[in-house]
Amino acid sequence: MIVVIAALAVAGASCSSSGSGSDGSPSPSGAPSASSPGGSASPSAPLSPGTSSPSSPAAQPGPVTPSSGEEIVTGLAAPWSIAFVPGSDGQALVTQRDEGTIVLVDDSGTVTPVGAVPGVDGTGEGGLLGIAFDPASPADLYVYATMGAQNVVQRSTYANGALGEFSVVLDGIPAGTRHDGGRLAFGPDGMLYISTGESGNPDDAQDLGSLGGKILRIAPSGEVPPDNPFDGSPIWSYGHRNVEGLAFDDEGRLWASEFGDREADEVNLIVAGGNYGWPFVEGIGGAPDYVDPVVEWRPTSESSPSGLAYVRDTLFVAALRGERLWQVPLSSGGEAGEPAAFVTEFGRLRDAVVAPDGTLWVLTNNTDGRGSPRDGDDRILRLTLTP
Repeated sequence: MIVVIAALAVAGASCSSSGSGSDGSPSPSGAPSASSPGGSASPSAPLSPGTSSPSSPAAQPGPVTPSSGEEIVTGLAAPWSIAFVPGSDGQALVTQRDEGTIVLVDDSGTVTPVGAVPGVDGTGEGGLLGIAFDPASPADLYVYATMGAQNVVQRSTYANGALGEFSVVLDGIPAGTRHDGGRLAFGPDGMLYISTGESGNPDDAQDLGSLGGKILRIAPSGEVPPDNPFDGSPIWSYGHRNVEGLAFDDEGRLWASEFGDREADEVNLIVAGGNYGWPFVEGIGGAPDYVDPVVEWRPTSESSPSGLAYVRDTLFVAALRGERLWQVPLSSGGEAGEPAAFVTEFGRLRDAVVAPDGTLWVLTNNTDGRGSPRDGDDRILRLTLTP
């Protein structure tokens, strides 16, 4: 069993441009608002009546807390993202960044190679990153991969333990040895949302002619939806440094976790056409033209947020340098309560995903060249959530 230590963080009340206090404590804020070049920014598309968020299983309402956990999978090589196989009972595909390979894991601890994505370049922070199944077409599998000077989103199929052929649905995303983004998530509107980093070129984040430093929204076919905020563009929001976490809540709102530079790591509520400020501002209170984060941390050993999961009025943020799982309670209006940190003994955390049975699977990341590997790394931890 894993020993999970709950440590309530002190939430700062400052709204200065420098973010929270020098101790790195997280600071919650109110729901964001901002204007965009196309007029007032609008929230992500809400859920249709009678539907539920694909990132949250059916459950009783109200916040949850990790109460106990166990190690269920070991021996992974620089894993990056988890996607549960539709219709399976506790089986998931996991991308391995540097090797460009996908493995099948289950809650018994079995790891089975599935195959490789051709042409993946695992240099620096690039490689095989995000993975997601299309809920409307469960055999269709999407991956985000670095290939030379660009990142591409590709579609394949997965059935009976085998991958199909890969085809490109979106390319031209700038790639680099750092800030490569790479998270994929299907929204309740059926669209595919893609987080991209600015690949070490901060100006790209504000350039609407570049796909770097953005959250993108495309149809599963790769076409640009006609209701995107910028005509003919896949850009949904911009001014991001490096978003590595995406999750939809039960009201259909899109949340994102973002690496800061010197001022603030962030959790943001994403609005269509919103400008999140990088490289001009970081954190809360930067300027009225930019969307404020809902939660910020000063970039210290407590944060570096990567994967993001939502379940029952709660966000869970996997922290790399922080080596902990952050729990952020949410109100129905999109405001954040006081975050709490749950520290494990297993090092860097890359992803957090809600399993079909309502538990939380958390992916460690100590074999990616920046951690300190130990016996059994990398691994998947399963945490039980209680009201």
